[in-house]
Amino acid sequence: MSPAPTGPVTGPVPVRPGATLFTAAVATALVTVAYTAPTASLAATAEAAHLGAGGRTWILTGTLVGISALLLTAGSAADDHGRKRVFTFGVLLFAASEALAALAPGGAAYLTARVLLGAGSAAILAPALGLISHAFPPGPARIRALGVWGAAVGLGIAIGPVYGALVAQWAGWRAVGGGLAVVSAALAALASAVLSESRADRPRPLDPWGVLTLAAGTTLLIAGLAEGRTGWGRPAVLVLLAAGVLLLALFALVEAKVREPMLDLSLFRSPGFIAATGGAMFTGLSMVGFMSYLPTLLQGVLGLSGLAVGGVLAIWSGLSVLAALQARRLAAHLAATTQVAVGLLICGIGEAGLYGLGPDSTWARLAPGLAVAGIGSGVLNAALARLAVSSVPAHRAAMGSGANNTSRYVGSALGVAVTVAVAASAHPTTPGHEAAARALAAGTDRAVVVAAVLCFAGALLALASRAAESRRTGAAEGAKAPTRERVPTS
Repeated sequence: MSPAPTGPVTGPVPVRPGATLFTAAVATALVTVAYTAPTASLAATAEAAHLGAGGRTWILTGTLVGISALLLTAGSAADDHGRKRVFTFGVLLFAASEALAALAPGGAAYLTARVLLGAGSAAILAPALGLISHAFPPGPARIRALGVWGAAVGLGIAIGPVYGALVAQWAGWRAVGGGLAVVSAALAALASAVLSESRADRPRPLDPWGVLTLAAGTTLLIAGLAEGRTGWGRPAVLVLLAAGVLLLALFALVEAKVREPMLDLSLFRSPGFIAATGGAMFTGLSMVGFMSYLPTLLQGVLGLSGLAVGGVLAIWSGLSVLAALQARRLAAHLAATTQVAVGLLICGIGEAGLYGLGPDSTWARLAPGLAVAGIGSGVLNAALARLAVSSVPAHRAAMGSGANNTSRYVGSALGVAVTVAVAASAHPTTPGHEAAARALAAGTDRAVVVAAVLCFAGALLALASRAAESRRTGAAEGAKAPTRERVPTS
């Protein structure tokens, strides 16, 4: 008889639903905290990092580039090679990029850290919903868990600007990244200890041309949108935008031809998948893009401090957290596609309530509209999380999450560009600070109208998807119904 082993016996980590949800939700909140932290003190951070006006734009855009370019790739890699593995790597890269941001000797290193932060964020966001769907079987428990994940998105947005403004004021801009680096390093250790590994039963080979064309296309498109804020007719901007669109068209062609595509284009025949990706795109266009630029508008029109702006935005993001946590109660009454339409409709009504902002207004003027938009955002985030998982095959949950979040962040880049262009379209008629503030207020009203209209357009797309979904379900049930035997008549 061989002797019994004396060392510790190790094996796969068991599935721990509560710990999995906590880890995925906290990491998701960290991603949105890191993205939004500079928004309330963008000018001060850019000045401290020795960045000019163009560099100020790239503090946020750099992270968008990293996220959008790699989300779908990270989702495919997570499904094929391990969701825990990709997620843990993403948290470690997130921690390293925030450490680099804290220690950056100059603006170039700081912007590089922001791009790496986006890459790490993509590797966190893409597997997160796959980890949750693996830990929670379909049913009320999964719907509740996905609502918590949606609330984490809003929680990070609520915390980010306030955290960034407070820490920068008390300890300097470098401490913003340093604090996030410490928290994310601890989270990586937790993920390694409590998450169980999951992957598709049949891993697919890497799709290198798909990875290359998607990453290059989204990078050039977002770069063109960022540079276009200072003039859309410049040759460099036109070249970036054209090259980005061309490469994304090439990506679609590659995915249609390759045997094992990173993104199965046949999914776009599914009304649920169209509602998921389209709803996410319009969320970015109409809500995330507008709200990302709103701090700049509030500082320019109302003269609020960075900390005050963070507190005002917390009305919107804080209520989105509460609404997402309660959105599970809608699941028994509304299909996910209908819930997306309702969420976008409420968001549009809330944004329309922001119309009429002027230099003589107070922050209280914004509170009703932000409150309504916050409730809509919470309903929307929970519904999009449900659709991202349910609209794709179970073994491709991370890919569905990656596609959904890619649409959201590309839409955000487009939304910021549209907001900036529309808000800057009003010019002061007379010189002076007051005239400039009133012109910016007029431009803000135009941006509010555009954002609200985009919300309503997204709601119509979701309703059309729901109608198509109902027709398909009815046709399928009709095909399955037994044919009634005809009785001959005399």
